[in-house]
Amino acid sequence: MNNFLIKLPLIIVVILLTQSGYAQINSSRNWAIVIHGGAGAAPTSMTPEKIEVYEKHLIEAVSIGKKMLNEGYKSIDVVQKVVNYLEDCPLFNAGKGAVKNIDGIHELDAAIMDGSNLKAGAVAGVRDIKNPINAARLVMDSTVHVLLIGEGASAFAKSKNLEIVDNKYFSTDEREKEYTKIRKGSENGNPGGTVGCVALDIYGNLSAATSTGGMSGKKWGRVGDVPIIGAGTYANNETAAISGTGHGELWIRRVVAFDICALMSYKSYSLEEAANEVIFKKISPMGGSGGGVIGVDKNGNIVMVFNTGLMHRAWAKSSGEVGVGVLKGDERVVKK
Repeated sequence: MNNFLIKLPLIIVVILLTQSGYAQINSSRNWAIVIHGGAGAAPTSMTPEKIEVYEKHLIEAVSIGKKMLNEGYKSIDVVQKVVNYLEDCPLFNAGKGAVKNIDGIHELDAAIMDGSNLKAGAVAGVRDIKNPINAARLVMDSTVHVLLIGEGASAFAKSKNLEIVDNKYFSTDEREKEYTKIRKGSENGNPGGTVGCVALDIYGNLSAATSTGGMSGKKWGRVGDVPIIGAGTYANNETAAISGTGHGELWIRRVVAFDICALMSYKSYSLEEAANEVIFKKISPMGGSGGGVIGVDKNGNIVMVFNTGLMHRAWAKSSGEVGVGVLKGDERVVKK
């Protein structure tokens, strides 16, 4: 009897963990993570030196996730932390380095989804939240809502003591030059540069997070696919976690992220088959600037599928493999 009483607290902890969905660790401790930093046409300015800089930051970002997953962190925490890094890196169109709208203002969108319970949170059209993905996480965790926009989202972020910055914080010299060209009519808006992360943790749970500054030169409060759950961001433990990048209007109309998971669920497609079906047979015929997706399924299989000249991407697996790529067909394993 005394031994039972001594063991009782441990039994209670195990029961609570089981109910929370995090007690069943994969026997192989299998995990996987994939990130992207946007897709688009390969610019002539993409020199070997510039590619090297992108690869350096992509590997650093995915290494953050690799370390966390190895240490047993939940996938939802991992994808948020990795996207934080990408939002703070001025190379990408998210957070610092986000593009401007037609009025010269930065408006950002972000979303996060937990595949273990299908909970999701998103913000859109925010102008002063340093890390929009953190606001999206709080929408998911501390409200009954999924999507908050504009001033309401900012007021919510302030109430939760998130870091608030002046809109000028998001700008870089490159974005200023891009905006000037768009205003002069010498350059079209480029939707590239969105960042995202998907991960499978050792508990078998999938999560996805995506963050963006949207389309350069966008008008009238335009919102793209990123904060639309099922379009640019989706996760379900039964199938896969997906994050998209590209021409958001196409992603919304095709509900890309959910469609990939639906093909897996309803037609028993593999993740690779579903991603290829949606990107090449559904998105490509629609025209536009295209884009791509990253994904990981419940078994740790990954995809990086895109119909453009480049997609900044990196991945890591519990096997020890770490890889990176920028241009189409150039992905390489940097560590086994």
